[in-house]
Amino acid sequence: MPLVVITAYLIGSVPFAVLLAKRWGAQDLRLVGSGNVGATNVLRAYGVTPGVIVALLDMAKGAVSVILADRLNAAGAAPAAAGVAAVIGHVFPVWLGFRGGKGVATAFGVFSILTPLAALVAFGVFMVSVWITRYVSIGSVLASATLPPVAYGTGTPAPELTAALAIAVLVIVRHRANLARVRDGTERSLGLRETRL
Repeated sequence: MPLVVITAYLIGSVPFAVLLAKRWGAQDLRLVGSGNVGATNVLRAYGVTPGVIVALLDMAKGAVSVILADRLNAAGAAPAAAGVAAVIGHVFPVWLGFRGGKGVATAFGVFSILTPLAALVAFGVFMVSVWITRYVSIGSVLASATLPPVAYGTGTPAPELTAALAIAVLVIVRHRANLARVRDGTERSLGLRETRL
């Protein structure tokens, strides 16, 4: 299992947002808009299509990591461990000095394979929350908080449920600054374009 987990971490560490942003005119995405190396910052800085492309690639990182673990390791906990490792890789990528994104899209990719029904419910919560509030951060936090109880309620095995809890906590903690800005009225809402530095 250690090799599977390391591989998943390295897959999760691939900074698609940074790599593709260079093709759209940015020397370093960390110097654009909010400075976050995730799909939301790409969407605000470069538009819907680039943002969606990055989100899909980040989801693919999570899904591929779980599928690869399932194929290469017969241990029951391997796919769940690989999923956690992929999200950690996105949040703390070795290639970017361990300063990465928030992990939401990668987490969705992970749980679309591990717990498809729970992932679908969480995605629905995300979409409705963002539509109502116009804040991606609120949608991300509510979706993350929704995932573990739904996974539990649908009979998800212990390794996958533990992974859901761990990743939910990580994603919520990563959004604590966003939540503080929402409270203070300074968080950028969806549709407000970022300024390129």
